[in-house]
Formats: sequence, C-alpha cells, structure tokens
Amino acid sequence: MKNNKPTVTRRKFLQTSVKATALSTVALGFPSIVPASVFGKHAPSNRINVGAIGVGRISRIHDMPGVWKTDFAQIVAVCDLDTKRAAEGKQLVNEYYTKRDGKPFDGVKEYHDYRELINDKDIDAVLISTPDHTHAMIAVAAARAKKHMYMQKPASLTISEGRFVSDVVQKSGVKFQIGSQQRSSEQFRYAAELVRNGRIGQLKTVYVGLPGDPSGEEEPEMPIPKNLNYDMWLASTPYVYYTEKRVHPQEGYDRPGWLRCEQFGAGMITGWGSHHIDSAHWGMGMEKSGPVEIWGHAEFPKKGLWDVHGIFKTEALYDNGVKMVVSNELPNGIKFEGTEGWIFVTRGNYQATASDPVNADGTKPLDASDPKIIKSVIGPNEFHFTVSKNHHLNWLESIRDNKAPIAPVEEAHRSCSACLLHHIAMKLDRKIYWDPKKEQFKNDEEANRMLSRTQRPAYAVK
Repeated sequence: MKNNKPTVTRRKFLQTSVKATALSTVALGFPSIVPASVFGKHAPSNRINVGAIGVGRISRIHDMPGVWKTDFAQIVAVCDLDTKRAAEGKQLVNEYYTKRDGKPFDGVKEYHDYRELINDKDIDAVLISTPDHTHAMIAVAAARAKKHMYMQKPASLTISEGRFVSDVVQKSGVKFQIGSQQRSSEQFRYAAELVRNGRIGQLKTVYVGLPGDPSGEEEPEMPIPKNLNYDMWLASTPYVYYTEKRVHPQEGYDRPGWLRCEQFGAGMITGWGSHHIDSAHWGMGMEKSGPVEIWGHAEFPKKGLWDVHGIFKTEALYDNGVKMVVSNELPNGIKFEGTEGWIFVTRGNYQATASDPVNADGTKPLDASDPKIIKSVIGPNEFHFTVSKNHHLNWLESIRDNKAPIAPVEEAHRSCSACLLHHIAMKLDRKIYWDPKKEQFKNDEEANRMLSRTQRPAYAVK
C-alpha cells in the first residue's frame, strides 16, 4: 500500500517548526527556548519513530508492546504482506495510543511491502518480526537505508547469509539488536558472570536443554488467500504450493506452521537454540567464536508437511576444551559444569508467547550444586556484563545515546551459526570440523555446500 501524502519528512517538519517557534517567541518578547513541557514527553522531537515489519503473533504480544511502552519511542507504521494482518496491526497500535493518551489516535501508516516502509524518511528504526527465512533479506535492506533495527532471532537461515548480514550491518553503523532477550534477564546474566569469574572452577561441560517439535500429516493444496502476497512470503526459498498450515492461520494468531518446515528454518535448534546457546556462549566466553568439532544424531519425520528435527542429541567441542551437549531430552535451560560445582539457569515461568514451554516441575530459575555459589557477590574488579533489564528498551537507549546494544549483530550471527552447525551435524549424521575464524569446514566439501542455499533471484540476499 503506497502512501500518497506530501513528501515532507519528519526531520524537515521539525526544523521548520523549531524556526517558526523561535521567531514567534522572540517577536512576542518571550524566551526563545521552549520548555519540553509545552509539547510533553511524547512530542515528535523527543521520540524515535519505529516501523513494525511483520505484525503477527510475536510482534503483537512481544515486540510492538516492547516499543510502545517506552516514552521516547512511538510506532508510526506497520507492514505485513497479509493485508488483513496489516490492518489489524494498525488497529492494535492506534487503539493502544488512544487508550494511553485518552483521546482518539489514528496516526499509524499501513504498508504491505517492507521496502516501502524502509524507504519512509520519517522512520528511524524498524522491528523485524517476520518468519526466519526473511530476516536476512529485510535486515540488509534496513541497514542500507540506515534504519536501526531490532530483529527477532535467529539471525539468518544459513551461515553464509548470516555472515553477509553481519558485515553489511556493521558497515552501516546502525544499532542492531537481536531478540535474544535472555541477555536482559538477571538470572542468565548473573549465571554467566559467575561462570566467567570462576565460581565453579574450570568450566568443563555445558548442557543445553531445548524443547521439541512434533511432526504432522500431509496437507492438501489450498487456494492462496487474496489478502496474502504468497510469492513474497516465500521470499528466497523455492516455490511450493500454498496450504494454510505451511504459513500462518488466517484466523487468529496461534503458533504458525512455518516454524516446523525446514524450508523456512531449522526447527528448535535455532528457534530456542538461538536463546540458550547464546547464553551458553556468554558463560563460556565464546560469544564471538564457535565450536571446532560438532557431531550428533537426530530423528527426522519420514512424511508429512512438518519436517524439522524431532528427538536429537548433538555435541560440540570448543578450542578451549569445553564440551557442549545439546538435546531435547535435557531439562529446558543451561547447566554449566566445572571442576568445583555446577550452575543451572532457566527461564522458570517466564513466557514470551503462550506456546513457550515452562518449567512446571518447580525448577528454580537459578540453581547450583552449592547455594553459596549463587549467593556469591561479584566484586567491582571482577568480570561484569553490561546490565540490561529490558531488551527493547536497551535497543532504543542505544539509538538515543549512541552506545552499543547488549545483543549486537556479530554476536547474533555467532550464536545462530553455532545452532546451524549442530543442524548440519544432524543432517550429515557424522562428525564435522569447523574453523570459526575462516567460517568454513575443514576438508569437507559436502558440509561446506550446506553453508548456503540456492535462492530465488527476485529475493536473493546480496
């Protein structure tokens, strides 16, 4: 949907308004500095204008609320290639601001092509809350348009794609935050700091427990809904017939079916692995590196639409000698095991979405082999991570204050690439040897071919 309003940008409007205000106040004999209270904390000059790309389940309940609750940011546009969802997203945001301010609000623009939203000069930053296989495509476009971005994990569909995204974003200088919100969770930060400061001795093994995904039945071809741009939805991936369970529900915002299709992602190894392996890397000091050996096994459905991995166990060795074990048969969370004890950390009862698993057995969000470990005070001269208590706020503050966000693009890429290495080991069902500096497999052409996928030219990430 194109916007046909006059092309006066927010910045030009503000410049003109400031000049006009200054002239009028001087003429009347008033001070030329206008107090912020005249306009209020929601004044356009005080805020970051954000466009939401993809307004489905995760955007509606997590990403957009994370922005609209912040005084100095406002959602000014929404975009979805499902026109029904775009309209409902616009309505949701308008209703929030109407309720917040106590007066009717209808100031949200509606787009159906992410490129048009990104080209909107009034928008400073974007939320990317789209399916996994479109993340890289949109991130590259946003970076080239100098738009700051908060992007849902995982960072990419393939390792090669992720490297390209990181390079382009870093070159652009925009503030990028990946949606690994565990970095803004106190127990995950504290657990990693305890490990980094030697509270369990020398770290030996890290156990990562992830959820699983069930398989499904074959699904019939269905007519493409008139409100859905299905060709753009498929993006760089091969054309396959439309069926609703391959995409997202046409009624409501339940968990979408694409999450269980390998064409669009790798399943829980990246879906939740991007969270837990990222947090594990924090404790291991490997947030800018990766494993050197990976091996394991997984069961894959032999039929049906949903074909991501089921039961699995993979292991990885890092060049510092630490081993990582990842499986859906382990408790959901991360266990750091050292020479002098262990620490276990998990989300507990926190859920970003209703389908997120919780530890219903009474598992503590933070536990250790000795209670003294987690009661330990980390001194001012010991290792500390930056403290963030709100992941979306941390990103917005990084834009406002020109500082690094807590989950930057290179570390997002490294967490995602580690997950994808485990997935490649599952698919090959054998040990693979990785060079984290060159980001290539050692003497393994078959594995190196899996670093990228063939892309449809119209949507290729380049």
